[in-house]
Amino acid sequence: MPSNDARTLVHTAVPTAAVGAIAVVVSAALAGGKGALGAVIGTLVSLVFMGLGLVALQRTAKSLPHLFQMMGLLLYVAQLLLMVVFVALFKDATFFNPKAFAFTLVATTLAWIAAQTRAHMQAKILYVEPDTQKGEKPENSGSKS
Repeated sequence: MPSNDARTLVHTAVPTAAVGAIAVVVSAALAGGKGALGAVIGTLVSLVFMGLGLVALQRTAKSLPHLFQMMGLLLYVAQLLLMVVFVALFKDATFFNPKAFAFTLVATTLAWIAAQTRAHMQAKILYVEPDTQKGEKPENSGSKS
């Protein structure tokens, strides 16, 4: 993974994990051990889904740059739908608190999106890849008058 991509991943995963840790503490205080377990599972689901999505999006940007914007939109819709499916599947779970799970999932997903937006705005990404193999200056193709 190129350093720019790894930097983006770190700059999004760390704040998301911090929000998840806060959610675990709050859930443990409000709902006990089952609340803390629900918050941990919600944080892990969010980190895994959003992390895999970021990796897939970065690979798409490298191999098929013309599909990048469409892939990004499709990816976010798919991630949000999968998270809704997870909430629906575990709404009657008894081994953890489903409300803590759902609230943590929403909070960590919003934290990921905010952190990813901030990371992309601060990244110094070249719009054009410079040709590093040639050491020559490009010739002026305009008129010579």
